[in-house]
Amino acid sequence: MNLPKMIVICGPTASGKSALAVEIAKAIGGEIISADSRQVYRGMDLGTGKVTKKEMAGVPHYMLDIADPKRQFSVAQFVKKAQRIAKDISKRGKVPIVCGGTGFYIDTLVQGNALPEVPPNTELRKELSVLSKEQLLARLLTLDSERAETVDVQNPVRLVRAIEIATVLGSVPKVFTDPQWNVLYIGLDTKDDNLKERIHARLLARIRQGMIKEVSGLHEAGLSWKRLYSFGLEYRFVADYLKKNISKEQMITDLYSATWQYVKRQRTWFKRNKNIIWLDPTKKATLSKATSLAKKHLRA
Repeated sequence: MNLPKMIVICGPTASGKSALAVEIAKAIGGEIISADSRQVYRGMDLGTGKVTKKEMAGVPHYMLDIADPKRQFSVAQFVKKAQRIAKDISKRGKVPIVCGGTGFYIDTLVQGNALPEVPPNTELRKELSVLSKEQLLARLLTLDSERAETVDVQNPVRLVRAIEIATVLGSVPKVFTDPQWNVLYIGLDTKDDNLKERIHARLLARIRQGMIKEVSGLHEAGLSWKRLYSFGLEYRFVADYLKKNISKEQMITDLYSATWQYVKRQRTWFKRNKNIIWLDPTKKATLSKATSLAKKHLRA
């Protein structure tokens, strides 16, 4: 089959995916689809590391700011909308470039899975609401050990939802379907010390740019503390700071540590895909290598 071409830029947080995607898009005539479970929400910019208009450099970006953070936006909704956008980009003679760190979103989009909708189970949620994060994780391990390796273990909402899905389906759906696209996977990652330094520098920069004010504004606009907690990482720890549960210094320390744990889960997810060509963002030749790979992929 002569499948349409697609490029995926993936990897852990703070590895430089967005910047690389823009440069490749400019070189080959691409348009970018964000594959990030939180960047779909309006008003969540600094906390999610959302690319700015200036950073877009005129390259069209999709799947950003399309959902109200007060309402849940599911992976099934994401796939339906993003697949339509990807097909439109391809029909116009451009190249869809999927960029993000949410592995499940990338896989379901690229493979074109028709994800079953599992409705909320009120009784199960009530039963699980009294359990600790450790107890929720133990419950998930008995249902779906693979999903337990990649879920955000600090996020009770994600744990409950994973249990809910696994209870109905036996496990969180896996992505094994007929290919929808001819995909080049480019992954960005670097040594632990390099990535930790990038994570810490980016965290401090976001705080200087107003991340705390962003989270406070979302709460003032009607997002409950519980809802902010459900977004995890930046929103959870800044919310704790705003509630005066922790100091600013503790917020930074805890957030840095939680982000590194998230990186480990991202790596666990992506290492399953043996088609990813890994490049180091700290190397000078990475951009030229990635651009060369993209051009070769389109000629093939």
